[in-house]
Amino acid sequence: MTRPEAPARTDSFRPVLGATVVLFLALLAIAALKSYRDLSAARAHEHLLAVQIAETRARSERLRLRIDRLHHDPGMLERLAREDLGMVHPRDVIIELPDGAVAPRPPREPQPPQAMTAAMGPQPPVPSPLPAVTPGAERVGPPAPPPAVAVPVPASGPPGPPG
Repeated sequence: MTRPEAPARTDSFRPVLGATVVLFLALLAIAALKSYRDLSAARAHEHLLAVQIAETRARSERLRLRIDRLHHDPGMLERLAREDLGMVHPRDVIIELPDGAVAPRPPREPQPPQAMTAAMGPQPPVPSPLPAVTPGAERVGPPAPPPAVAVPVPASGPPGPPG
């Protein structure tokens, strides 16, 4: 008894099933890649926030220390009042100069270390931004007045006329 042979099916379900599985795996791989990128971005953002929190805490601590010094250090209060607010002590002698009487100093150029200059050898002279002045030459214009100085006076008050 032999079985009769079944005719070969031309509309087999296997290729469709294979294509479906391949498509499902491709979609799964794409979703996994997107999730990985999202996770990496979230971790980078978390690190950035942690750095900002640390900086904010350090700044907060510096401000807390400054507040403490302002409460307990009268010297700091006096310095800030003098420098930032332009306040003076009642016994200070103030010398005011007219505006523009003192010319600002030109910025100094940084000097290279000695070992570096020795290794580089002799260097050509650097031209000065200031005009050249020959010794003994007469100066044109009025002499430059001294800068303003606040001079503290002793607690006993300013000296009066002798007598």
